[in-house]
Amino acid sequence: MGQDRKLWFVMRLSIAGIIAAHGWARWFTGGVEPFGSWLLSQGVPLGLFVAWTITALEIVGSVALAAGRYTFLLTLMFSAIYVVGIALVHWKAGWFVVGLGRNGMEFSVLLIVSLLCVGLAHRRSR
Repeated sequence: MGQDRKLWFVMRLSIAGIIAAHGWARWFTGGVEPFGSWLLSQGVPLGLFVAWTITALEIVGSVALAAGRYTFLLTLMFSAIYVVGIALVHWKAGWFVVGLGRNGMEFSVLLIVSLLCVGLAHRRSR
């Protein structure tokens, strides 16, 4: 495995771990139903179904991403989820997650850019 491939592998595993933590934490803490209710309150149809789908995708999809399966598709799907998260939650809080603000979009933007870079790098290497 070349140096570049090793670096992209580490990046892919790191992102998969972060995404897995989202899904597992929501599931283990009983957060799926409140997430679904919140989605409904934001006008998202079938909020509970969407919440379970996102949670399942974060749990199962992160394993597939770590294994290098469906990488390009998964990076697009995860990016779309986090773009919607920015629109519904983080945009109104501003840029900073901590420090000069709270709950802003900076981490989501970094995650989206990282996901897209991994997806595009993986697609080109095939």
